Amino acid sequence: EVQLVESGGGLVQAGGTLRLSCAASGFTVDDYVIGWFRQAPGKEREGVSCISNTDGGTYYSDSVKGRFTISSDNAKNTVYLQMNSLKPEDTAFYYCAAGWPLDYTNSGDYAYWGQGTQVTVSS
Repeated sequence: EVQLVESGGGLVQAGGTLRLSCAASGFTVDDYVIGWFRQAPGKEREGVSCISNTDGGTYYSDSVKGRFTISSDNAKNTVYLQMNSLKPEDTAFYYCAAGWPLDYTNSGDYAYWGQGTQVTVSS
C-alpha cells in the first residue's frame, strides 16, 4: 500500500525554522517526483517545492526560494523540507505528494498524497 506520512509541523515565531518530513512506504521515493504543497485557509493549494531523484532536479516557488531546501534520504525513503526564516505568510497546511508530474506545480499531476501537517508562524 502506498503511503505518505508528513511530520514536523508546529508553531514557530517569525524568523524561526522547521523541518518537515515526508516518510514514504509502499514505493521508493527514488522512482518518483516528490512535491511539497501548502494550503492556507481560503487560498488555493500552492506548489512549494519538489525533487526529482532521477535527475537530481529541484524546484522552488518564488515565495520560498532562498529560505526552503528540499532534500531526499533514499536510505530512509524520506523527503525533507527545511524551512528557514519563516514568515507569517508561510502559515498553512503542508502536504507532500508523489507522482510523475508534467507540471511540478500542478497538484492534479500527483498520484499520491499524505494527510498533511500544520505549520503556523506567529508574528
